[in-house]
Amino acid sequence: MRTLILLWIWVLMMAVLAWHAHSLKKDLDSAKLVIGTLSAGIEGRDNAITRLQDEARQQAENEQALRQSLSHASTLSLSREQKIQRLLNENKALRDWFAAALPADVIRLHQRPAFASANDYLRWLSDGEQLLATKQQSGG
Repeated sequence: MRTLILLWIWVLMMAVLAWHAHSLKKDLDSAKLVIGTLSAGIEGRDNAITRLQDEARQQAENEQALRQSLSHASTLSLSREQKIQRLLNENKALRDWFAAALPADVIRLHQRPAFASANDYLRWLSDGEQLLATKQQSGG
């Protein structure tokens, strides 16, 4: 009888251990699922960080290229201004032409009202005054 009780206790303990092992396996599977989800999130975050770093690097390179282009344009502009000033200083006829007022039609072309939209600009172009026809010289 004592053996039977010990056997019964042993079977009961094995059942409790099996239930506990099953419970632990479910917890382990759940933890693995959470780890997988978190790992995917971390990988996504790392990919986003890498992409943003690449974009920042590309923007810095583009900015540097624009700065160099601006510097080059500034140098060219200064060179042209100096050349114009030198030519004006050297040539009285050019200096007189440069100081003369523009013709009225050219001044009118440079004047335009402020526009609220592209349609306003197109309407202004269509309705605008026409330039006067140039006088043709007779060929004789």
